[in-house]
Amino acid sequence: MSNKLKVGILGGTGMVGQRFISLLENHPWFEVVTIAASPRSAGSTYEEAVSGRWKMSTPMPEAVKNIIVKNVNDIEAVSSEVDFVFSAVDMTKEEIKKIEEDYAKTETPVVSNNSAHRWTPDVPMIVPEVNPEHLEVIESQKKRLGTKKGFICVKPNCSIQSYAPALTAWRKFKPTLVVATTYQAISGAGKNFTDWPEMERNIIPFIGGEEEKSEQEPLRIWGKVENGEIVKADGPLITSQCIRVPVLDGHTAAVFVNFEENPTKEELIQALTEFKGEPQELGLPNAPKQFIQYLEDDDRPQVALDVNYENGFGISIGRLREDAYFDWKFVGLSHNTVRGAAGGAVLMAELLKAKGYLTAK
Repeated sequence: MSNKLKVGILGGTGMVGQRFISLLENHPWFEVVTIAASPRSAGSTYEEAVSGRWKMSTPMPEAVKNIIVKNVNDIEAVSSEVDFVFSAVDMTKEEIKKIEEDYAKTETPVVSNNSAHRWTPDVPMIVPEVNPEHLEVIESQKKRLGTKKGFICVKPNCSIQSYAPALTAWRKFKPTLVVATTYQAISGAGKNFTDWPEMERNIIPFIGGEEEKSEQEPLRIWGKVENGEIVKADGPLITSQCIRVPVLDGHTAAVFVNFEENPTKEELIQALTEFKGEPQELGLPNAPKQFIQYLEDDDRPQVALDVNYENGFGISIGRLREDAYFDWKFVGLSHNTVRGAAGGAVLMAELLKAKGYLTAK
């Protein structure tokens, strides 16, 4: 009998759900036992439900092919089989808020890839290396929900992963103003080039809601816990533009930054390469050994060469140089569906387990 925690995937047939299933294959701590999706997929085997729509570069894991997909709305049926769930459901924001809270109220923790609860004051939004201390608001959330074990924990937007970790490593130099332009892959919209042929040889200078997330969510992960709620940081001021580009995986950011202090290039690079957090200290299964790498070559980071750094869980920074109008500028790269989506949620779940928040029912 396996002693792994039993996991359910809500929204398991979509691209992020598929990434969860791919990442969890042979995971040392977690085992996918239940997959839930829309009513139209319910009753089919997972292989049947995703037939012709498997979007991962690796084959569908054998262990999930014959799992009978459940209706995600059958909350009691799904939650009765699992210790916790990952959420990647495709619903309206209000529907997601409700269904995630309903699962939590069955004493089933919810580790969510969705944005619906990112600004719920007592729901932690976690980058495991950056703000693990925010997990303490879970106790306040449980009181509100009336639960003993059930809670919701979310990961932030995929686009901020390409620059917020660098800015976190540089917090001691007191960044005051940040201008970030992100060049975002199409898988961030849950699509590939077969689904979205008009993206070939094209750029679209608009991604709905993305600029506000890019400007505000870093402030929440840098915030403080006060009276059982997360209060966002006052600064730095961040302004952004978000552009969809014809790349399958990998969000790139071109960033300009001003500091209150006056760091040297050597100090900035050292802060990047030495930066680590609880995932590294705890030796979590998917923790990158070196969270942030700095690349000296003028033409790096590149999506083709660097997006899979540390199996997609690491961040690549390059082209750090002084600017005529700002203090410094740089280019960042992150894997948007690994570190930025399902992988970030898996690493968050590993942190939650290591700290005792996820246990067998």
